[in-house]
Amino acid sequence: MEERTAAGIRARPAPALRRYVNAYVGFDLRTLPAGVHCGPPSRALTAVISLSAPLEVAAGVDDGSPITRFGSVAGGLMSRSVAVHHDGRQQGVQVALTPLGARAIYGLPAAALADRLVPLDELLGALGTELVDRLRTAETWAARFTVLDTWLLRAVGRGTGGDRVHRVRPEVAEAWRRLVAARGCVHVGAVAAELGWSRRYLTERFRAELGLSPKTVARVLRFEHAHELATAQAPLPWAEVATISGYADQAHLVREWSEFTGRSPTAWRRGEVLLGPG
Repeated sequence: MEERTAAGIRARPAPALRRYVNAYVGFDLRTLPAGVHCGPPSRALTAVISLSAPLEVAAGVDDGSPITRFGSVAGGLMSRSVAVHHDGRQQGVQVALTPLGARAIYGLPAAALADRLVPLDELLGALGTELVDRLRTAETWAARFTVLDTWLLRAVGRGTGGDRVHRVRPEVAEAWRRLVAARGCVHVGAVAAELGWSRRYLTERFRAELGLSPKTVARVLRFEHAHELATAQAPLPWAEVATISGYADQAHLVREWSEFTGRSPTAWRRGEVLLGPG
């Protein structure tokens, strides 16, 4: 079922993919002021396929990071925002993968992509090229989402029925589940103790699989919650955003927001031109 959101047209993947893919989002942005969209870190490994001009992306906002052009791009878990430069028009499809999805679809642990942006066809080969071609010839969002289901199921099938997914340690998967369920508001040491591991060993195993430490993921998840509140149709005052999303106070939120986006919350809200309806 499709759902219209502020980000665009959102749809759930086929049931067989939901362990690996959280959602699809189709976006068609037109007649906006040219500018820079701040793509924030989140729990998802994001892949974006442009249906118009190539994407111009930098792995950092306002920090001098070089801009790279991608027809389609995939990234891992990120510890900072990426900058998407645009001329006021952009059409494409975004795919939000789970950490398990990295092994199932790309054949790699999520750690191999952490804080990286790579062309999608480098990960999927000829299958990725074919996927992009089919998406660009489809004429409706429903048809594009069906294409994604078909081709991503083929990618999973290349992994001998998904066996490569089972190399993820169950303790790491459970630690991830608990961090996500708590939106980052949980003590990593307590999670490790409940799993029967030391905090150090959990951190080592977790980073080896996902590329970020549990503490960093917890920070990303708190920021993700704050970002959701800040981009709501009726955004709350920053002090309330800080309280609800688990920050000690507004100053704590400002420090974290600035580190993740390269901008203060106020400057981010003033400069984020892609927040309107999709």
